[in-house]
Amino acid sequence: MDADYPAKGVNFACRNTIEDNATLPLYYDARGDKLGISADGLNEKLAKAIADAEIDDADVAAKLENELKREYHIVTAEKRLRHVADDFATHFSTNWETGKAMFVVIDKITAVRMHNYIKEKWAVRIAELEADLKHARDDQDLALRRRQIDWMKETEIAVVVSDEQGEVDKFRKWGLDIGPHRKLMKDGFLLADGKRLDVESAFKREDHPFRIVIVCAMWLTGFDVPSLATLYLDKPLQAHTLMQAIARANRVKEGKNNGLIVDYCGILKNLRKALATFAGHTGEGGMDEGAGPETDPLHPEEELLGELSEAIEFVRQQLKDNGFELVTLKTVTGFAKNKALVDAKEAVNVDDETRKKFEISARSVFRKYKACLTFEGVQKFRADCDAIGFLYKTLEEDRDKADTSEIIQKLNAIVSEAVDVKAEPGSDDKIFDISKINFDLLRREFAKSDQKHTDVQDMKTVIENRLRKMLQQNPLRTDFQERFDEIVRDYNKEKDKNTIEATFEALMRLTAEMSEEEKRHVKEGLDNEEQLAVFDMLLKDDLSKPEIKKIKSVAVSLLQTLEKQILDVQDIFSKASTRDRFRQSIYDFLYDDRTGLPVDQYSEGDLARKTDQIFGFFENQFSNPRSAAYSG
Repeated sequence: MDADYPAKGVNFACRNTIEDNATLPLYYDARGDKLGISADGLNEKLAKAIADAEIDDADVAAKLENELKREYHIVTAEKRLRHVADDFATHFSTNWETGKAMFVVIDKITAVRMHNYIKEKWAVRIAELEADLKHARDDQDLALRRRQIDWMKETEIAVVVSDEQGEVDKFRKWGLDIGPHRKLMKDGFLLADGKRLDVESAFKREDHPFRIVIVCAMWLTGFDVPSLATLYLDKPLQAHTLMQAIARANRVKEGKNNGLIVDYCGILKNLRKALATFAGHTGEGGMDEGAGPETDPLHPEEELLGELSEAIEFVRQQLKDNGFELVTLKTVTGFAKNKALVDAKEAVNVDDETRKKFEISARSVFRKYKACLTFEGVQKFRADCDAIGFLYKTLEEDRDKADTSEIIQKLNAIVSEAVDVKAEPGSDDKIFDISKINFDLLRREFAKSDQKHTDVQDMKTVIENRLRKMLQQNPLRTDFQERFDEIVRDYNKEKDKNTIEATFEALMRLTAEMSEEEKRHVKEGLDNEEQLAVFDMLLKDDLSKPEIKKIKSVAVSLLQTLEKQILDVQDIFSKASTRDRFRQSIYDFLYDDRTGLPVDQYSEGDLARKTDQIFGFFENQFSNPRSAAYSG
């Protein structure tokens, strides 16, 4: 994991519903209402009973009912569980951008009951948010609220518990049906393509809408989900079980500042005892008196808000150093905001270093803001975070939409007169032939631009994406990459006006030559880029015209042969035996007098090198699922 993206322990939010050293009964939630129970030493008593019961049987309900009678029924009282479910729906929907959630309850029966209560409160929460849309501050706030509602509507909530004999009747006595839950646990989720994905893989997959899982014992140990951001504990735990459960929320993931533990059981004292055993400090008085261990995983609200404030100030100062005040984006409206955005992008796009520095700093702000979403004090930072987010999102959109023709058109109509515009056959899209650009006109028009840094960054993005595809299609085009790298190095050395204009012109000339290269297969009399790539790899110096013509024929025939072999053998590069046969077929084809290369021009060493080169090209294309360069 990149050092820019560490998870920094856990933030421990104590929403106690079972309080020690008080009188029965008490109820307490995030709004300050008492909803739990209290009894002297009850947490420890429950935790010990659970630990003893789970030694022999993961389903602790029967044993707890027998051993703790009154206490168990109070802990699992409907009124209390409904209050907890309401608090959960409010809390997690507020914290919706952080990741997935695991809710831990006392036993299987309670897991299914909580599933029903949470689903009910989840629907109520959606209705509340929809009714509140009319209070959106602006279009950006309205769009954010709608994304939150859409996220909630598509979120899947499921129970994951172990099965047992006679469970149908057992759940039926509580008026519950375990059948639909068991079916989902066995069959998994139905995907758009008609296939099914098991529940474990779905929860581990960050983009899958299975975001809330309710468990009692399963998945508490040895189950790693980096996108798990919040662990809700409504089950008294102790010692190693507590430590391992908390570790579920402390897995490192890009964009994750820390895990969040929401405590409904008042187990903070148990955690401190566990830390005394497993984290290397005495545990006697130290943490209660503020000393704590050397590395305390509990982040108080003040510390997290302080980190957020520092992250915002870092971005603010970076923009100020480059001539832009962040407050401008927060205060201006209308056309003035468009102008402010242009100026902000110029401050970010001074060079590659300032662009990268801003993006890393902005992501740090987003990460820390998410960690504070449920704190009241976060509201005073919201405007700054929105402004930074607006700038960051605009830069990302520029990168996604970056297109050479749009950049040229931005310079104005004079340059447009210098490009040849023609329609793509069968399409309404226009092709801009930039090889015919008048660079003297371009230089004069670019000199008038008020966003030179951004124009250069846009051009660099276009060329980077285009180069990546060109190199995938033909690995012998490295000279274009080398020239591009040299232009970028020169640009990053100097920042004066002449260097910026010269860089833009150099990038435009390079793009024009890349356009010519992408049409070279036509000039060589070949049908497509794949044939050209094989031809280039077979070519060598000092060949006569008849020999070059022969090699073109070899390239076309070899490509057809290899394509057929790839289609006939499934996953041809996944096994050593099929990979070796594929490599050998290339060598045999090139060595054969009837199909291969001119004997008098290619030695056996040449054939071996050409074989390795072509094999490596095909292996890269077909072994890399992200490569869309090869169409065979």
